[in-house]
Amino acid sequence: MLTLSDFDFELPEARIALRPLKPRPASRLLVSQDGKITDSNVSDLAQFLQKGDLLVFNNTKVIPARISGLRKRETIHGSGESKIEATLIERLNDKTWKALARPLKRLQKGDIIWFDGFSAEVLNKENGEITLEFDKSGETLDAIIAKTGQMPLPPYIASKRPADAQDQVDYQTVFAKNIGAVAAPTASLHFDQDLLDTLAEMGVNSTEVTLHVGAGTFLPVKVENIADHKMHSEWGEVSEAAANAINETLAAGGRVIPVGTTSLRLIETAATGKNQIVPWVGDTDIFITPGFEFQVTSGLMTNFHLPKSTLLMLVSALVGLETLPEIYTHAIESKYRFFSYGDSSLLFPASAETT
Repeated sequence: MLTLSDFDFELPEARIALRPLKPRPASRLLVSQDGKITDSNVSDLAQFLQKGDLLVFNNTKVIPARISGLRKRETIHGSGESKIEATLIERLNDKTWKALARPLKRLQKGDIIWFDGFSAEVLNKENGEITLEFDKSGETLDAIIAKTGQMPLPPYIASKRPADAQDQVDYQTVFAKNIGAVAAPTASLHFDQDLLDTLAEMGVNSTEVTLHVGAGTFLPVKVENIADHKMHSEWGEVSEAAANAINETLAAGGRVIPVGTTSLRLIETAATGKNQIVPWVGDTDIFITPGFEFQVTSGLMTNFHLPKSTLLMLVSALVGLETLPEIYTHAIESKYRFFSYGDSSLLFPASAETT
């Protein structure tokens, strides 16, 4: 039985990155391949890839989902107002969202929250979340949120500093296009157009899928037996073009390397057998832990993850329970920068072919 403590490690607080490096590919890159760990940089990624490899990017676009407003209420004692911060976490329809709110205790069903240029009614409050129905909808609502909201930085960054205008750029990939995420696919933050062009010129192909990363990606695992953990679900789509690119790469003997755990979870959801994938759309709650048999994944580019997290369990499933501590011990001792704005890694299973 695998327990939560199997995925724990001590991380010095100084290793948590609060800002990304510039330019984007300046981040360090730890490469684990064929039992060997190599220290490099993302800018040198081409050295570890081969002609015919396929990178799979997540093209989701992060919503500046943290919005601030005032709740105004008339009581027998007069009128009063409270500052409210809401973080949108799941779109229900064109004008309705599930959200987290602070302070939650000050909100009741029927309350109106006035934001900058728009308002919302609290339709429901349960399980630590609220449901908000806005007075705007569709693209109009999206545009207002994009203008007035702040990037929903992960808790380990937001607790150290507030989001600012720079995060509007830093916390978005250069190829983001499909609006819907409330957290970035952070492995892709290391790419700029120059790096993409360099890889394409050497014959490394790429394709895009969409997985709208939800706030559940930051939820802690609270059960000791990880088999008892209920995974959050997220909406995703593998297009026909993406499925064809993956199938053709594998048929030709190339490697399929998802950039980020979100891309990996999605393509493994859409896989129908060894080296086979079909177009797919829907909600996925796939939970990848050691023992999982990867169908279409040859390697993974990913950042360094939180202790006891489902993302760390996924990485362990790919590289092995024995190799994972070696990788993370090396990263900590070598002063790699951790988490969303941190450095990156390129990981291959022990059985993967070397270049």
